[in-house]
Amino acid sequence: MAQTLEHLTRKNATLISIRSIVHTMKTLSAINAAPYEQAAQSIEAYHHTVLQGLAAFVYRTGGVSVLTDTVPASTRLLVAFGSDHGLCGNYNELLANAVVDYSQAQPMAKQQILCIGSRLANALLEHDVTADMILMPPASADGVGRLAGDIVTRIEQLGRGQPLTELAVTLVFTERAEHGYQETVVRPLLPLDSALLQPVQRWPSRSLPDYSMDAQALLAALLRNHVFASVFRASSEAMVTENATRLALMQQAEQSVDEQLDAVQQDLSNVRQDEITNELMDIVIGHLA
Repeated sequence: MAQTLEHLTRKNATLISIRSIVHTMKTLSAINAAPYEQAAQSIEAYHHTVLQGLAAFVYRTGGVSVLTDTVPASTRLLVAFGSDHGLCGNYNELLANAVVDYSQAQPMAKQQILCIGSRLANALLEHDVTADMILMPPASADGVGRLAGDIVTRIEQLGRGQPLTELAVTLVFTERAEHGYQETVVRPLLPLDSALLQPVQRWPSRSLPDYSMDAQALLAALLRNHVFASVFRASSEAMVTENATRLALMQQAEQSVDEQLDAVQQDLSNVRQDEITNELMDIVIGHLA
């Protein structure tokens, strides 16, 4: 009886300690997600301005034929945003599956894979796929911009010396879906969607757009900022959903620990009650004897 009581007491203390750790991880996940969510929201407004600028440029020039020619891309860069932190379930495995499925469904002669996170690169190795480049995920929301800048630089290096229509860039990341769910997204970034480069029939305001700088320089700046904003948003969404996944798993773990804790405490109460009853019986029997 004493050993059982001691065992249950130790188990109860262990579960209380585990619950404290799980609760802390759950709280940190919720706190960590907030800055990335704010970053994702802020880049939306910036991206909208860039797209308005691109629309204004196209409206003034009557379209950008050099970017709308249907020339098949000869080189593709797949940028996949994974996680280098644990306690987020099969987050990286789902992304690796999406990368492999897309590569097989849309084969291309020249393809390079840029992984954000070494754990995602390891998940790809399980499919006999080796990442060509690996970058570390941002440690904070302040690092999202630096990561996006590094990715844009690598895109420019890969596309140097060839027409923009011959370079394909696809982003693979996890984003928020309806009803609190997350989904893995495979989103082509380059070549540009032809809809972005078609002039509108009528400009939506009375103030007609105009520009004074060199047209090619302006177009290059607009395209670079469009790519930067798209990559920035993908990275922010990936970090939000990573922390949301961890939060959901920690909530499940906390519920499981609570159920075990309730059962152990009930057993502990029963054992203590039995021990008290036995002691009382010993006293009564001793008194009668």
